[in-house]
Amino acid sequence: MALRKFKPITAGTRWRIGNAYAEVTTNVPEKTLVEPKPRTGGRNSSGHLSMRYRGGGHKKKYRIIDFKRNKAGVAEVMTIEYDPNRTAFIALLQYADGEKRYILAPQGLQVGAKVESGKDVAPEVGNTLPMRNMPLGTNVHNIEMQPGQGGKLARSAGSSAQLSNKEDRYAVLKMPSGELRKILIDCCATVGVVSNSDHSLQSMGKAGRNRWRGIKPRNRGVAMNPVDHPMGGGEGKASGGQPRSRNGQYSRGLKTRTVGKSSDKLIIQRKNGSKIGNK
Repeated sequence: MALRKFKPITAGTRWRIGNAYAEVTTNVPEKTLVEPKPRTGGRNSSGHLSMRYRGGGHKKKYRIIDFKRNKAGVAEVMTIEYDPNRTAFIALLQYADGEKRYILAPQGLQVGAKVESGKDVAPEVGNTLPMRNMPLGTNVHNIEMQPGQGGKLARSAGSSAQLSNKEDRYAVLKMPSGELRKILIDCCATVGVVSNSDHSLQSMGKAGRNRWRGIKPRNRGVAMNPVDHPMGGGEGKASGGQPRSRNGQYSRGLKTRTVGKSSDKLIIQRKNGSKIGNK
C-alpha cells in the first residue's frame, strides 16, 4: 500500500499521514452484503455509561465478511474496497452462480484474479485450504481454531502467521506476536498476508479525526484526584507510581492468564521466548 503525507496547509494537515488507497477500486459497497450497525455510545441496556471514551462518530454500515470460505468453486475478484469496521481492505468475490461474498483482501490480490477454497486447491494467494495440504513456510491469515468454525486468528491489517511444522494432528504456527502455537491440522487458513500493512504508520493529524471515529478524549489517571484514581493526587506533577487501572490492577508485569488453562499444552513457546510446561 502507499501512504500520503499531506501538505501543511492547515494545522490539522501538518502532521497528517493518511492512506493513499491505491489498491481500493470503488467506494460503493455491495448493497446485499451490508447491514445496519447499531451503536451504544458506551451505554448498557439501562442507559448507564458503562464504557467511557466512546460516542459520536460517523455512521457506519457493517460489511458481512465470509470468514468460513466454505463455498466450493472458483470466484472472481470484482473489487477491492475500504471497510470502516476493520483495518484491512476487503475484496468482493463473485462465483459462477452469481453469488457474491466479501473476504479479507490479502496483499497482492488484484481485480480479475481467481480464487477458490477446498481441500485440493493450490496454495496460492487468496485460496483457502486445510493446513494439512500446505507446504512448510507458507504465510497464512484468517486461521480457524476449530475445523469449520471460520477464521479467528491473524485478521488485522498486515498480519500473518507462518506454518513452521506439522506434528501428527497439529500444525505448528509462528503467530504474529512471535508465539509458537499448535492448531489442529485440519483447520483451514487463507494463503497470504492481510492487506493494508502500512496501517500502523498512519497519523491522525488532529484530535477531531478521532472524534469522527467515535473515540472521545481519554483522561490520564495522574491528572485525576485520589478519590477518582489510584494514581491521582500528590503535590505538583506527581508521577503516580507504578501504572495501574482505575480499580487498582497493575498494567505491567501482572500475570493475568489463568493458571493451568486448557490451551497451555498447545503453546510451545511464548512471544518472549519462555516455555510453558505441559499441565
